[in-house]
Amino acid sequence: MKRWGLVGLMALAACAPEDTAYTGAQGGACPGVTAGALMDEPQEQDVRGGPREDGRQSFIVRFRKDGVSAASQVGQLGGQVTARYRTVPAVAARLTADEHRKLAQDPRVESIEPDQVWHALGMATLPARAFAAAAVEGSVTGEYTDSLLQVQANTVWDPAGAGVPDTARPTGRGVRVCIIDSGLDLEHPELEGAVVARRDFLDGDDVPSDGVFGAWGSGHGTHVAGIVAARPGRGAASSSFLEKGGLVGVAPEAELVIARVLDVNGRTEMSLVLQALEFCAAEGARVASLSLGGGFATRTTLQAFQAAADSGMLVVAASGNDGGRVVSYPASDPSVLAVGAVDAQNRRAVFSSGGDGMGLVAPGVDVLSTFPQGHGAFSTLEARDLKLLSRPLLNAPEGTRTLGLVDCGEGETLDSCKKSSCSGFIAYVRPSYLPVDLVMINVMMQGAKAVIFGNEAMEGAVDILSLPRKGRWVPAITVNQAGSSVLHRLMSYSVRVEVKKADYAYMSGTSMAAPYVSGVAALLFSAHPSATAEQVRTAMLSTARDLGSGGYDEEYGHGLVQAHEAMEALEHLP
Repeated sequence: MKRWGLVGLMALAACAPEDTAYTGAQGGACPGVTAGALMDEPQEQDVRGGPREDGRQSFIVRFRKDGVSAASQVGQLGGQVTARYRTVPAVAARLTADEHRKLAQDPRVESIEPDQVWHALGMATLPARAFAAAAVEGSVTGEYTDSLLQVQANTVWDPAGAGVPDTARPTGRGVRVCIIDSGLDLEHPELEGAVVARRDFLDGDDVPSDGVFGAWGSGHGTHVAGIVAARPGRGAASSSFLEKGGLVGVAPEAELVIARVLDVNGRTEMSLVLQALEFCAAEGARVASLSLGGGFATRTTLQAFQAAADSGMLVVAASGNDGGRVVSYPASDPSVLAVGAVDAQNRRAVFSSGGDGMGLVAPGVDVLSTFPQGHGAFSTLEARDLKLLSRPLLNAPEGTRTLGLVDCGEGETLDSCKKSSCSGFIAYVRPSYLPVDLVMINVMMQGAKAVIFGNEAMEGAVDILSLPRKGRWVPAITVNQAGSSVLHRLMSYSVRVEVKKADYAYMSGTSMAAPYVSGVAALLFSAHPSATAEQVRTAMLSTARDLGSGGYDEEYGHGLVQAHEAMEALEHLP
């Protein structure tokens, strides 16, 4: 049975069936309109730090060197061991309060750490106006995106500018990159043949699909994987927005090791990430890419990431998306390379966390990459013979609407669209801190057949927003500040909004920046297989393009990663 979310129920309750045209009176919503999120999302393993229905909570139990087997001791008390680690003297376990108390009293137990909840460092964790960083209209030259050119990947494997990778050059061939994320669309044409090893740590199987029971999750892992290793000439469905070949990743012949740890809501537990790290090392990955975080360092995590580095693997992680002065963990771990985000003009993204330990920056605003098939989208916006830059909201339905434009303010109430009509209009919504889905419901109930989210905070800005994956929505897009200025002069005029489904999507976040650095590292390892992780790291840090204040700073770290310069520097390292 389908269940509507609370907000959707509230909007439905406000309907006034006797009205045939909305005139702006409070409570006079159009009849027969349904809008809102459906709550029949598929369920999977519950990822959270609190107690489950059986009263057990997740912990990391460490034993002293002279202690008995951790797994054996936990098992003797009735605890449920969920993971055994090779690189740290610990197990992950689910314990009742009584089992926890007994273990804490055992002198052989060194510590019992909470199993922290970590999360994807993508756009879903941000408020609607968080993406105020400037972004110009992204372009794709052949299969080369602007972001790819920004990190110089093409100059490494296509120095002649032929438009296709030269397989005689370093392309990531023979280098394994482990993507610790939400899984991916294993059948995406751009990633065909790229995956050489895989594991789903949520479901305990070898099918790390980004979703559950046939329903897709966030698409986060597919987007990250495409940034690293999308294959050339494998274009998927993109309507007329991309050339037939699609796009190409930073290291187009790198081999992907997929470790799924993020659930459909973008959450995971520290214990799963530590399992994934050991899996990556065991599968021979030279690079591990983590676009997740939100925890804090413990003795176990410090030891686990150090062990990963000691195994010869370079661990790269996103710096965080709260725009603060503290790098998120595990990016701030001393054994991990932290990566922040910049826009197309090499300006720090306002959401990109900085601070002590920031390593590099890479493209992270309005980044185009692969997405689960049919769940990405492209959009067009035409107004009086002008084509304005726009981006579709993630999960917005496809469709084409040509109707009059109505100013709906911030869309905060059911009477915000003062000149609306139940016969249909396109709503223009000004920036707000209100939840996007609530705004959508409010304007849809007043008769909106499509919605344009404006951005008036900064010139050139483009917000990339998201709707709940399932629900009753209308086509919805965002525009930049320049587009907003044009639309202000066209209220009541007819505009055309089109959203078309595709196998690609634009996303923003430090989650997108980290895989650019991971891909560059793969290129360096493919050119110099005997290089150590520390040598590759040093090459990237020492040749990064200096941004911000001169020299190292906590906003940009050492600067923008540059593949070509790093490749040359590696030639001269001992």
